[in-house]
Amino acid sequence: MGKIEAIEITFDNRKELYSPGEYISGNVTIKVGQKLQCKAIKVNCNGFCGITNKVNETTWTAEEQYFNNTVSVSDKGTLKQGHHTFPFKFLIPGSAPTSFEGNYGKIVYRLRAFVDTPRFTKDYSTEKAFYLLDPLNLNKIPDIWGPCSSSVIQEFSYMLLKTGTVMLKAQIDKKGYTPGQVIQLSTVIHNKSEKTTSNINASLVQRVTYQTRKPTHDVRVIAELEGGRVKPGRQMEWKEQIIVPPLPQSSLVGCDLIRIEYYVKVSLKSPNVLLTLPLHIGNVALDKKFHPSKNEARLSSAHVEDTSSDSASAATSLPPPLAPKPTPRPAPRSRLSSSNTPTAPPTEYHLGADGGAPMSGSFSNHRHSQLVSPSGFSYAPGLSFSNSHQNRSGTDHGRTPISGSTRTSTLPSNEHTASSVLTPVSLPPDYRSSAFPQEAPPSYDESCNS
Repeated sequence: MGKIEAIEITFDNRKELYSPGEYISGNVTIKVGQKLQCKAIKVNCNGFCGITNKVNETTWTAEEQYFNNTVSVSDKGTLKQGHHTFPFKFLIPGSAPTSFEGNYGKIVYRLRAFVDTPRFTKDYSTEKAFYLLDPLNLNKIPDIWGPCSSSVIQEFSYMLLKTGTVMLKAQIDKKGYTPGQVIQLSTVIHNKSEKTTSNINASLVQRVTYQTRKPTHDVRVIAELEGGRVKPGRQMEWKEQIIVPPLPQSSLVGCDLIRIEYYVKVSLKSPNVLLTLPLHIGNVALDKKFHPSKNEARLSSAHVEDTSSDSASAATSLPPPLAPKPTPRPAPRSRLSSSNTPTAPPTEYHLGADGGAPMSGSFSNHRHSQLVSPSGFSYAPGLSFSNSHQNRSGTDHGRTPISGSTRTSTLPSNEHTASSVLTPVSLPPDYRSSAFPQEAPPSYDESCNS
């Protein structure tokens, strides 16, 4: 039987780092020492995540498959002596997460090539890993802008006796960093006790959680710093810098079994005071031009400019305004006389409404009139005195129309007289003891036109 001396997988352009949604291509090279019967030559591309609850265990407690594709690059035949090359090409799914390897699990991507030989003969295979990176853009994380701060107050006790409190405040300048950037840490310790504190410590911590039935937490200190002590009744400010080393990104989008977190821990051993400042590690650094407040300010200014330009263009396109028309003089208001005791208007109303022109006789007034009772000074509805009847006796009832009124009314014949009108008599004080007046009082129109 023939023998395969070497089998190798190579990537085009010697590329080993890819992104989701990208094509991965290369060749399988086989060196045959003697001719070999084979059923098929296949290439498999797969990606998966496996986790366990034991360190460096290869038997996975839980697995997650992202893709598993196999293609046949050669069918059944005979491989002659020499070198044989078989190309391949795969499409990486866009949902595949970034590669990761930890103590309790990993996200692995690999290519496997194998030669399927007839029964009772040895199969030949090889594999090669490649890596996937889905860059984490810090600018797309919500609430990433601005510093991160925290504070805590802890009681100080010595020999089971409380001696005061210690206040610890800490702040970092940003909430997201990329490898190589510097974390600016500012800490304030206020010792309100009677005992000196221990040295203050600050550290950058990575916490990886593996989601097994009972979640496993792997905590690792990336960098650590130590400061001084604080005497009783004193306050101290401590500022330090932490350089971010090359680290896996915070978010493994597409993976449900592994979660990565980072935070800065600031602590005192005596008293036992601890606070944490969470942060993100990404691949694309924060850019000020993507800051929401600045974008809103630019949008608002642009909106104001557009509005002003639109108003200016609208003002230039509008026709010139028309000259204002003169205000008309106010017309005299028509007045309604009282339906109970109408009397002649006061002398100051002889010009009509204030500011108006004198009223002419042709101006119609809407009013109500009353009949006059022969037994006293009273008015009955529908009765008025015309100029032709002013010299006649009060017992002479004519049928002359009412002067100056928009309505004309005539008195009925002898069947109905003024005394038959059931209207309450209104007697002014001056007429209580006098006889019936020889002349009727002037009408409303006569008073206005006099």
